[in-house]
Amino acid sequence: MPVVDADHPLFRLLEQDRRYTLEAYLFVLEALAFAQESLGFGVEPAAEELEPVSEETSARSRRDAARPRRGDRRAERHVSGQQLCEAARLYGQQQYGFLAPTVLGAWGLRRTADIGEIVFNMIEIGQMRKTRSDRREDFHDVFDFNDAFSRDIPFAVPDPG
Repeated sequence: MPVVDADHPLFRLLEQDRRYTLEAYLFVLEALAFAQESLGFGVEPAAEELEPVSEETSARSRRDAARPRRGDRRAERHVSGQQLCEAARLYGQQQYGFLAPTVLGAWGLRRTADIGEIVFNMIEIGQMRKTRSDRREDFHDVFDFNDAFSRDIPFAVPDPG
């Protein structure tokens, strides 16, 4: 299991909200990077579209800026809730195949709304940003976890001959 520095805001978040494991947060960050880098999702938001960062969050972000984070390698491009959910589905399929719902479920991710909860938790601690139009509801019922991970996975029976 990855280790988080006890001073990092994510460590405090994991203590306060135990619905999701560290792996769930890392998975969502990786799915965001996958959306931007591999799928080409996201557009650079105009400055006026971004929510202002609170003074506390801004100070926390400056303090944590020296710490390397998985999301640092990506440019700041906005990915919608629906796009992030689709990227999470494809990334989960790629990483875990038919076991994706089981693996993600063990981390607390059982529906697309859980992805939104993680995103908004990360926004609250200054590890992600949102535009003025982004809402938790953007993540609700994007797809059904029980069915979505079996779509588009090629299944071939080996030829016995």
